[in-house]
Amino acid sequence: MNPTKSASVGNSETPAGARRDTLSIVDNRTGRQYEIPVKNDTIRPIDLRQIKVHESDFGMMSYDPAFANTASCASKITYIDGDKGILRYRGYSIEELAEKSSYPETAYLILHGELPTSEQLKEWNYHITHHTFIHESIKKFLDGFHYDAHPMGMLISTIAALSTFYPDAKDIFNPDSRRKQTYRLIGKMPTVAAFAYRHCLGMPFVYPDNDLSYCGNFLNMLFRTTELQYRPNPTLERALDVLFILHADHEQNCSSTAMRGVGSSHVDPYSATAAATAALYGPLHGGANEAVLRMLVEIGSVNNVPAYVKSVKAGEKLLMGFGHRVYKNYDPRAKIVKRVAYEVFDVMGRNPLIDIALECERIALEDEYFVSRRLYPNVDFYTGLIYQSMGFPVTMFPVLFAIPRTSGWIAQWQEMLLDHEQKISRPRQVYLGYDLRSYVPLDHRS
Repeated sequence: MNPTKSASVGNSETPAGARRDTLSIVDNRTGRQYEIPVKNDTIRPIDLRQIKVHESDFGMMSYDPAFANTASCASKITYIDGDKGILRYRGYSIEELAEKSSYPETAYLILHGELPTSEQLKEWNYHITHHTFIHESIKKFLDGFHYDAHPMGMLISTIAALSTFYPDAKDIFNPDSRRKQTYRLIGKMPTVAAFAYRHCLGMPFVYPDNDLSYCGNFLNMLFRTTELQYRPNPTLERALDVLFILHADHEQNCSSTAMRGVGSSHVDPYSATAAATAALYGPLHGGANEAVLRMLVEIGSVNNVPAYVKSVKAGEKLLMGFGHRVYKNYDPRAKIVKRVAYEVFDVMGRNPLIDIALECERIALEDEYFVSRRLYPNVDFYTGLIYQSMGFPVTMFPVLFAIPRTSGWIAQWQEMLLDHEQKISRPRQVYLGYDLRSYVPLDHRS
């Protein structure tokens, strides 16, 4: 018996060389061999439990902090190939959707699996539009926040509070109830976001206008002042529409995982969405574009870019907006956002920080340090510049992310609920603490 504690893993083949969809695992601690089934290029960690040194052992587990190489679900919603820079919703490329679709249509696609017919889209838009109003008591709830409260904190709290207004949302396995909560969440999210923004400014709330588009109505609730009827600039309206499409879903990211994890307890969708929104609040997720903007301000001018890049290579600074957990190529969304940025600048004026951003990108794409590490611009690198040019404060950036991501969260939540293999989320741990100890009375402790 080999005393080493490593296990060798290899493809198992029949003597004739015919392929079998299994892995042969030899446990060198015991000399035993195990056949582990392979399906969709994955193995089930539960199959490792049969690998034991003693029958009394718990069995082998896989250890994967932050789920770096562990699939927690099977999904049909979003496909990403990070090496090739591919992003698709339900099989449709993000480039084609950004060019030809609208956010409401893309949301329908993500949730229903197919693009809507003309009649289906008309009905979908009607229901979303007529669920944009919020209960008057929600206004009182928002008024309870201090004037300088972060709008993302206000959004999280208010979305959670909606669960108390709609107790029917607890009937999560009723398709009609899920449909109604979907309309409510997608419809009310921009209203709550806009009201939070207006509260921070000390301005009166602006009610939704059912004659405007989804994005046009959002701009109306944000920026309307004394106009009898607000008419959004079509370029800005379309820019927001495209950005919402790009942010609608992104596979099993931190917030989607939170939506599934919290939703697996069978809580109502408002509570699960509040949890997902809270995950998005973090600077490593929804706050990344704010970090990019702060970096560009810190750099100050194009002339300072080389020195800043040098400090990044020395490990003293971070080049925010470059690199991605999944993408090891140019983020396909970043290319689209870069184009949209110039369209917005044509209306609002050129953001002076764009020149610093372009110089950072130029140097990074030519520098072996970044190229060898496959660090390319991601979607956050240019979105902050657009939002700033449109007049949004940096505190609103994650809020603008949460609005479109709601459709993706609901799709992920619903897929999880209807997956018979899913149970309440409950990861294992590797315990490294003390063994059994005896209690020591207080006067005997040193």
